Amino acid sequence: MTTQAVIDVKNKIRSIPDFPKEGIIFRDITTALKDAKTLPVMVDYLCEQFKDTKIDYVAGIESRGFIFGMPMAYKMKAGFVPIRKPHKLPAETYSQSYELEYGTDTIEVHKDAFPQGANVLIVDDLLATGGTAEAACKLIKKTGANLVGIAFLIELEDLNGREKLTDAPKIVSMVKY
Repeated sequence: MTTQAVIDVKNKIRSIPDFPKEGIIFRDITTALKDAKTLPVMVDYLCEQFKDTKIDYVAGIESRGFIFGMPMAYKMKAGFVPIRKPHKLPAETYSQSYELEYGTDTIEVHKDAFPQGANVLIVDDLLATGGTAEAACKLIKKTGANLVGIAFLIELEDLNGREKLTDAPKIVSMVKY
């Protein structure tokens, strides 16, 4: 994948100042997703970064991790497992809370999501402070599966979220701000 392809994707992501509050620049991926030429470039790039890694399952974090996780799982010939917000999964779950700027939140995964020792790749659209991804890593560990990496479309480098992801052997982001 060329540097130009990454630049092209970055140019398709819309920046919205002062959303959801003043001082924040929101990186809106909907403009990239709706482009029929850009969507496969994003999915292909993230898959390519793990081409030499055995992946049994792709775990997408709700909700935009689902957007990339499903086509990646298909392309990698792996299963897909959703990591969801509380009370959205019907069977018994593991839960993991994490800190937000103002409070806490929780994500969950089914206890039987992965067989023991399965290789799992976590996918989400954005790495900011790292709280959600760190919680997802802890969930994978609770299931007895092996975390092989995390893939993000966007990384906000100034927020240092990567520093929280010490359990991830490989962290990939396509576009960096």
